[in-house]
Amino acid sequence: MSRPIARVLTLLELLQSGGTRTVAELAGRLGVDERTVRRYVDHLVDLDVPVESVRGRYGGYRLASGYRMPPLMLSDDEALAVLLGLIAGRRAGMMTATGTASETAAAKIRRVLPERLGRRLDAVLGSIAFTAPAGEPIAPEAAVLLAIADAVSHHRPVSIRYTAADGRRSERTLHPYGLVAHSGRWYVTGTDPAIGEDRTFRLDRIAGARPLPGSFDPPGGLDPAERVLTGLATVPYRHEVTLRIQGTAEQIRARLPAGVAIVAESPPVSGADSDTDHWSRVELRVERLDWLPGVLASLDLPFVIERPDELRDLVLALAGRLTQSARRSSPRAGPGRGA
Repeated sequence: MSRPIARVLTLLELLQSGGTRTVAELAGRLGVDERTVRRYVDHLVDLDVPVESVRGRYGGYRLASGYRMPPLMLSDDEALAVLLGLIAGRRAGMMTATGTASETAAAKIRRVLPERLGRRLDAVLGSIAFTAPAGEPIAPEAAVLLAIADAVSHHRPVSIRYTAADGRRSERTLHPYGLVAHSGRWYVTGTDPAIGEDRTFRLDRIAGARPLPGSFDPPGGLDPAERVLTGLATVPYRHEVTLRIQGTAEQIRARLPAGVAIVAESPPVSGADSDTDHWSRVELRVERLDWLPGVLASLDLPFVIERPDELRDLVLALAGRLTQSARRSSPRAGPGRGA
């Protein structure tokens, strides 16, 4: 914090202590001259802090009766960043299970802002549109999130009570490596020391978390986000799909992002055109196949279906429908009908 700002805040604290403070007294406490004190008072007035000037032998400055500035002072950029973060987090599901907490926090911040800044922020927030409605409450309990975050930070094991997707409940020990927010959900990734395997858990399915004695050493070079995405892409599903697509991982990720598919690039053939001879192997595990033909068509890249045969049939059916639609001519207007 720069020295002038720190002195203005110190001036505010002195005035909040009550009574009338002379200019000479304030100058002595702040270590500045009286002219600078008056300039600092003007700064507070610009922030809508009701500083009153008292004339006379014992005059000076004081705060309006009954007024107390909350211990929160934000610049325009800071206030906008906080409010936008709260709103975006609520819309994306990135909040605690007590969903009203973000609403009440935003309301408190808005209430203590100066009227001038408040009007400007209202104009910004009122002009924002979202492409999708807020999702269902899928965020974790605040206590769970904080407990696991602390365990991650200090490399401490944690005991969790977990309810799986099929309703089975269990209590297990986890060495948590990191927290990841993905597609409106929070995940924790780590190792289950009882079985010696890496695991990923949804935080909204954890009913309680408590730290355990001891510590652990996380593996070096760990990328928690990559682990979560890979784990989601390899979850057992009804269909296992294997494709070879003529394109780079970056091109394929445009329609099949991490968390949906695992993309492994093959090295380009020596001396060949990298754009036409660069193939990638793609693996997916999905519950349904009906959405894949349209995605593959939107890639606009040559591909080979290795498995399953059912997907090949669906792609042929889509190709037939597209061909039929392309050859269909527009019906002409009949007698008495508008063109």
